[in-house]
Amino acid sequence: MIAVIFGRSGCPYCVRAKELAAKLTSDQDSFNYQYVDIQATGITKADLEARAGKPVTTVPQIFIDDRHIGGYTEFAAWTKENLGIEA
Repeated sequence: MIAVIFGRSGCPYCVRAKELAAKLTSDQDSFNYQYVDIQATGITKADLEARAGKPVTTVPQIFIDDRHIGGYTEFAAWTKENLGIEA
């Protein structure tokens, strides 16, 4: 499975999401992630909303296998529920 994390520089929750994803990548053979800096790539809030299929107000926005998970808090809950790993 692959997680795609859309974030921006200077965002503490984006940093936490990347750290958690890196931990999962090292602990789980089947997990990998990609980080996308929305400012560097020109991705807009409207682009994220279109991809998520609903309004988004914050970053990071995280997708696992193209399924929208949410922000960092939802990602941490997802990892605990689905992989048994605490953030």
